[in-house]
Amino acid sequence: MIAEALLQTVAARAADTEQQRRLPADLAAELAQAGLFRMLVPTSLGGAEVDVATLFTTLEQLGRADAATGWCVMIGGTTALISAWLPEDHAREIWADPNVITVGVFAPMGRAQLDGAEYVVSGRWAWGSGSANCSWLLGGAVIMEGADMRRLPNGAPDHRMMVMRRQEVELIDTWDALGMRGTGSGDLAAKEVRVPQGRSVSFITDTPRETGPLYRFAPFGLLALGIAAVASGNALGALDDLKALAVAKKGQGSSRSLAERGVVQADFAVAQADLDAARALVHAEIAAAWERVVAGDTLDLPARARLRLAATRLTQVSARVAAKMHELAGGTSVYASHPLNRRFRDAHVATQHVMVAPPTLELAGRVLLGLPVDASML
Repeated sequence: MIAEALLQTVAARAADTEQQRRLPADLAAELAQAGLFRMLVPTSLGGAEVDVATLFTTLEQLGRADAATGWCVMIGGTTALISAWLPEDHAREIWADPNVITVGVFAPMGRAQLDGAEYVVSGRWAWGSGSANCSWLLGGAVIMEGADMRRLPNGAPDHRMMVMRRQEVELIDTWDALGMRGTGSGDLAAKEVRVPQGRSVSFITDTPRETGPLYRFAPFGLLALGIAAVASGNALGALDDLKALAVAKKGQGSSRSLAERGVVQADFAVAQADLDAARALVHAEIAAAWERVVAGDTLDLPARARLRLAATRLTQVSARVAAKMHELAGGTSVYASHPLNRRFRDAHVATQHVMVAPPTLELAGRVLLGLPVDASML
């Protein structure tokens, strides 16, 4: 899905991306031209409509080259999934440009009031990853009816993703973070932006317009798997970085390289095995779920819980692997200029995303134990 030359470019630009605290515009354009932001867009709109295993592998490759770049592609790519839910006229308006980039924040941090055929949207959203390179931005908003929130049958607030033009949204540079510094994940703000009803989406209450198997897959599961893919790629990159260092570095007063030390050999082997096991679980769950949706089925609650469990587990294991490689590198990795320093920091920001954060283990556990659960975000 992605050319080796482009991966090499991404890796070579990693330090520059981090320094700029955003994905450089020219690199974003190159990634868009390669079709990486259209992986989940239907073929009817000129997208790739890839299978989930291809999505995962592609994002993992990007994360191995640079986690921040992989993260921006992951957010942009999964945001574009709405192209299969939007009415065709709105979808074609947005994705008519083959190089368009869309990103957004699902969390309903905004409010929207219906006024005729349009929503009037105001709000401020954190974590707007990759937003500087976008033409369209999404923000989740609770639907208001007067002073009250509109409720779903289960009593939860009704909320939808509102698709706004870039010029209607203020970008606020709040992104001075521990890791994933190159993602440009600052705040988005909107004030009384008018959005046609048809240019809003809910993965909870709406059904996709497109009928391919990709759109029977769990949307939130796709997002969680995308995060896990980038985290896994980052961990694979950390293993690469430690291996390159270990064969050359010798400790003070020692004639042996790091690679020749037994403790390094054992820790490296265990880290590799743990990561391979967590990756294998993800691939097994993707394969099982994909077989079901190809057969025309939707994913039931246990299948969605297993996908989320596998994604969360891989993200956590990936962070531990990156931390161990950072530790084995010794004093070399304390410098911000060393790749393992960035790998360590990026890994521990990825674990904080709500789709793979520790509470998702409780959610999956409740499902697997047969307990009642609100599965709307699963």
